[in-house]
Amino acid sequence: MSLNNTIFPADRLADVNEAFAAAFGGAVISEAQLLAGGLSAASVYKVIANDRPYVMKLDKPGNNTYERIALAAKAGIAPPLLYSNARAGIIISEFVENKPIRSIYSGVALAEKLAVAVKQTHGIAYTVPGDDMKATVDHIVEGFRRSNIISGPVPDECMAKYAELKKVYPWADTDKVFSHNDLNPSNILCDGTAIWIIDWDTAFLNDRYVDLAGVANFFIHSPEQETAFLKTYFGEVSTYQSARFYVMRQISRMIYSLMMLQLAAGNKPGTVDQEMEGIFLQDVGPLIGSGKLSLATHEGQLMYGKALMNEAVAQMRSGRFEEALGRLGS
Repeated sequence: MSLNNTIFPADRLADVNEAFAAAFGGAVISEAQLLAGGLSAASVYKVIANDRPYVMKLDKPGNNTYERIALAAKAGIAPPLLYSNARAGIIISEFVENKPIRSIYSGVALAEKLAVAVKQTHGIAYTVPGDDMKATVDHIVEGFRRSNIISGPVPDECMAKYAELKKVYPWADTDKVFSHNDLNPSNILCDGTAIWIIDWDTAFLNDRYVDLAGVANFFIHSPEQETAFLKTYFGEVSTYQSARFYVMRQISRMIYSLMMLQLAAGNKPGTVDQEMEGIFLQDVGPLIGSGKLSLATHEGQLMYGKALMNEAVAQMRSGRFEEALGRLGS
């Protein structure tokens, strides 16, 4: 049952073999390969047992991620579990043969499908809070300011707009839900019909608009899609809900931008290209989607960070943004 020339850490082999025995019985484990991707420190493997693929996550023993994954799997939004052992830090689940969701669904249908997945996630009963969101965002913003990675009119305007919005955003709202907090395309899988969400390391009780804005910034690109997305999630959509959603979209863009710029600076120490003009999300996004620009590179991180900041600032210059701030502040 155990593999020869194993790729698993030597000090974890006993637990891994115990997991294989519990999950697969006497099945032949013919292959195991390390899967790339993800921001967590955990190792994720694709395992072939009796010619069927599965995913094994090997994390720090005692990590409470396992409780969150189990809850999501029970709710039918994370892939079904075969084995979970928090003490050993091992979880084994069904492997999803991913088909890019935009190749299966598009337009309003895509918006509705994603809204159902987010609503399903938020319906999971959970009580463990995360860090204070306002303090977390402020910390990221202050880190960016101190680092002086990039400066000029656009970053200055972005920081000024954030200072304006943070005065009225309802950070202290006690209406919290079980939030994934990182619903980027790499964490949203589709098997051709159903949507599955993976990588629950950053999930905790949080503002529901974090997930709504995160999904929207990656997948919702027209007024028709936005209307369908919010209506599917909320039912009747109030002007307050629409305003809060719109403001959180800009917070989300700004945070992703600052994180990308920090990564870019770390990947290539020294002076960072300060040019912000002509770098638009509508151009950079397709390059990333086609693989012509990689977020694993300094260039990809820098271009994406700049494009996100330009988009956030453009949106925060709009009349809709001013109206939304007025609605939240009333």
